[in-house]
Amino acid sequence: MKTSYIFTLTSLLLSSILLQAQDLKQNIRGRVIDEQSEMSLPGVNIFIVDENKSIGTVTDMDGYYLLENVPIGRVTVGFSFIGYKPVTIQNVELIGSKELVLNVSMRENTQELDEVTVTANSEKERVKNERVNVSGRTFSIEETMRFAGSVQDVSRMASNFAGVQRTNDSQNDIVIRGNSPIGLIWRLEGIDIPNPNHFGGLGATGGPVSMLNNNVLANSDFLTSAFPSEYGDGVSGVFDLGLRNGNYENHEFLGQIGFNGLEFGAEGPINRDKKSSYLINYRYSTLGIMAAMGIDFGTGTAIPFYQDLNMKLHFPSRKYGTIDVFALGGISSIEFLDSENEEDEDGGFYSDDQDLRNRVRTGVIGISHQYFFSNDLYSKVTLAATTTSTFVDIDTLNRDGTIISPNYRQDFTQNDVQFSGFINKKFNAKNVLRAGVFVTMKNYNLNDSVYDFNLDSFRNLRDHEASDMLYQPYVNWQYRISDRWEMNTGVHVMYLQSSGNYNIEPRYGLSYNIDEKQSVNFGYGHHSQIPPVNILYDQIRLTDGSYITPNENLEFTKSHHLVLGYDRMFANRIRFKAETYYQYIFDAVVEQQASSFSSLNSGGFNVGAPDSVKNGGIGYNYGLDLTLEKFMDRGLYFLTTLSLFESQYQGSDQIWRNTAFNGNYVWNALGGKEFLLSKKDSKFRQTLTLDGKVTFAGGQRYTPLDLPASIAEGGEVYDESRAFGEQYDPYFRADIRIGYKMSGKKVTQEWALDIQNVTNNDNPFGQEFDAETQEAVTTNQLGLFPMVLYRITF
Repeated sequence: MKTSYIFTLTSLLLSSILLQAQDLKQNIRGRVIDEQSEMSLPGVNIFIVDENKSIGTVTDMDGYYLLENVPIGRVTVGFSFIGYKPVTIQNVELIGSKELVLNVSMRENTQELDEVTVTANSEKERVKNERVNVSGRTFSIEETMRFAGSVQDVSRMASNFAGVQRTNDSQNDIVIRGNSPIGLIWRLEGIDIPNPNHFGGLGATGGPVSMLNNNVLANSDFLTSAFPSEYGDGVSGVFDLGLRNGNYENHEFLGQIGFNGLEFGAEGPINRDKKSSYLINYRYSTLGIMAAMGIDFGTGTAIPFYQDLNMKLHFPSRKYGTIDVFALGGISSIEFLDSENEEDEDGGFYSDDQDLRNRVRTGVIGISHQYFFSNDLYSKVTLAATTTSTFVDIDTLNRDGTIISPNYRQDFTQNDVQFSGFINKKFNAKNVLRAGVFVTMKNYNLNDSVYDFNLDSFRNLRDHEASDMLYQPYVNWQYRISDRWEMNTGVHVMYLQSSGNYNIEPRYGLSYNIDEKQSVNFGYGHHSQIPPVNILYDQIRLTDGSYITPNENLEFTKSHHLVLGYDRMFANRIRFKAETYYQYIFDAVVEQQASSFSSLNSGGFNVGAPDSVKNGGIGYNYGLDLTLEKFMDRGLYFLTTLSLFESQYQGSDQIWRNTAFNGNYVWNALGGKEFLLSKKDSKFRQTLTLDGKVTFAGGQRYTPLDLPASIAEGGEVYDESRAFGEQYDPYFRADIRIGYKMSGKKVTQEWALDIQNVTNNDNPFGQEFDAETQEAVTTNQLGLFPMVLYRITF
């Protein structure tokens, strides 16, 4: 009897395990729309591309679909519809604890079906913005999680792409084709946003840690030249990001801890019948939590405290249109206090013989409304408010640290209210017209001062409070001459109300598909940007104690972009891409008197500027970008890029020099392999991933110290006659990532180890003067640095 009971119990347990093993399935859902009109497409066929699986469905009247009970793992999903080009999304990961949401846009054929050969296009080969013909790349959020060295940061992930340079480990600045990183446009949910990085500050575009959480981002676009007419106030490139919608059927949760922070996320339906949803994610710095627990990481007072929040609410309606509410916010602070350095060690690059306190606050909140007047005409309006504030205190110390003297104070705030609106008309499959406008009300409150020992008080550098209006109307016409030829042409206008400055900027893009596997592309763009805020509103103190603002009427910095590209798809999902480009920059900001200064070198730690400046600087960038990539296929992927470029500028002394970003070459090679560890009848799906990356790039350009002058001054004095005339040794860094994932029916867990600079290579960072040894000392960047991560979804 006892033996029978045990046998029966064992049989029940085994049956339960086997039933769970058989139930390792999940749903795929989403929506299909027309690429040009964004109208929903009913009746689209959706199917799993697998000869062993006959799973399929069709979209309903609103374009929604549901593929039920799909076995978890890597899946390929096909979309087909009469009169439209088929779409295939390949090798996306489906896990047991979270539904996969795939929203797809399909392109209508320009010819009758029997007149053209139609082949399936991979969603990965296309740019989300259909008005981009050249210098564009769509990236998936899975890549930010998978690529070694990316540490789940979209900026660091983008540094793997051709034309992008990032040889500063402490910052995620994006240097595109030799341009200053401040020329980058950050766009989120259709509006321009301030720097979305912790510790970044006003006027910068990068920082040590991103506030954009990759767990809530949708697939997004990264543009590197000649971008379409809807983008303005930037001369180098565009990050066009979107927040994904939450799951409108099931509540799902996420927990994650790693070096970047401890975070929690949730998403789910608000109203299932109306398919409205919420998505929210909150993160707090891991080191901040550990410090509060009394754990010492050996960083002294330099503990980065930060927290951020990402949120989106989605309310679709067939009758009233779609309303989205979105928000992004971040707070960060850090203190480098050399006065509390009890071990008498160097304070480091930031704080040797000084106390530095830095706080940054950034916020974005907005609401958008998309409304369809008919199947081929819709509008979208967005209203948003953004804010960014930077607070900096610097005090200097004497040699023995017993006297603290005030040095610098900064309180910068910029509050913007932005309206974005456009109307989109699809006349037919060949002709689409979009016209819109960005209107931004800018409010500045800029206060900073430096201690003047002659006055025995702080002397204002800026004490400026003002408002301004920036208007940016644009129009774009897409003309698909045939399924082989496509043209996008348009005009962008920038007008700044306070100064009356304006610029008319034509844009043009052309693509020709030689056949179904290869194409050539051409692009031209005229672009401009408002000068940096710290330069535009700089103040000079006169002898009577009053102040003037000499730079308020500076013109925009302007640039011409020319790009020619070639794209080829090979078998086994291998892609080759080549682009050559030329950029001419003019009306850059330079000093009134002859000097080497130019705003084209601004960014990162090159933030200083003379008091009195003018337009008139010029520069150029030209180069060749090569990419060879294998998209994820059978668990294997690789990406290798080579960028060869030249970047030169002229200051007001009219001498041609290397820009600060003229590294001349960047080579990246990364790849990885996913191994399936579990068997088909296993209770969990277990995978092991091995990823690696190698970067080899030209060394950073720098201005050498004038050692005799530095000795006489007792501090750093640079030889400006040799501005950026020296170059550090080549930059080399290797990263590896090892990940293990266990996916069950209700819970998925992931562990990862990311080791940056695994060879512990010394990459130069900067030069400083050591007053004790009276020598120039070179500081190095990040050494070997391991980072661990744990993620759970349920």
